[in-house]
Amino acid sequence: MRLFGCSHDQKGARAPKALSVVVPAYNSAAVIEQTVHRVAERLAGHDVEIIVVENGSTDDTVDICTRLAADWTPGRVSLTVLRSEKGMGNALRTGAEASRGAHVLLTADDLPFGFDDLDGAEKLAAGHDGRLPEVVIGSKAHPDSQVRRGALRGTLTWGFAALRRVVLGMRTGDPQGTVLMDGDLMRGLVPDLVEPGFLFTTELVYLAERAGIVPVEVPVRLSDDHDSHETRISRADVLAMGVGLFRLRARHRDGGRLAWSGSGSRG
Repeated sequence: MRLFGCSHDQKGARAPKALSVVVPAYNSAAVIEQTVHRVAERLAGHDVEIIVVENGSTDDTVDICTRLAADWTPGRVSLTVLRSEKGMGNALRTGAEASRGAHVLLTADDLPFGFDDLDGAEKLAAGHDGRLPEVVIGSKAHPDSQVRRGALRGTLTWGFAALRRVVLGMRTGDPQGTVLMDGDLMRGLVPDLVEPGFLFTTELVYLAERAGIVPVEVPVRLSDDHDSHETRISRADVLAMGVGLFRLRARHRDGGRLAWSGSGSRG
């Protein structure tokens, strides 16, 4: 895998990495160990860190993560286990703040798209002299994505996407997919991010768009494992996120850390 195959050496425990993979873990006992090992296998031999952030689980997730960290064999793929307050956004923020990768991937505990997002990023880089756009999204909204949705789930998704366009004027089709972002850009935006839950990546991508960056969405296939269980997002969550869009717009009306001068290619 060439895309994340190198980083700059630096003495000390906090040497930079080519890629940080941030995985929030909430009641993830059934999947987290397999996910960590799948990521490690996929990226074996490359300078990568896996950051698992447990956030208020009530099952055996904490014990499993503690054991994984204790048993981890030091190498080019490192594993760090952190804790945050409950909420996906809180977990992703904690992981992003702790990251040291040239790029940072925000994904989910069950790898919903497998590694289609990384595969898509590699193809993009191959077409741009090895350079990635600042933001690449594994997008369910991409016309080539293979995503099966029930009628209710599809209606809720469509309605929320329409509201997001109206309220925020966002051009990105699926800011709640997996997000692969320039590490310096993400760490620069994190101080302005406050969403504790599912709207975290929407807020992140919104600020990137306001900085003049055009995210590039790549097609994904929803994994059979992910598709086999019910969504964790309820109708109440969708309603709360809809209200949250107005809160998000008001919060960032006057801008923030919106200046960005990166070295990657614009989308």
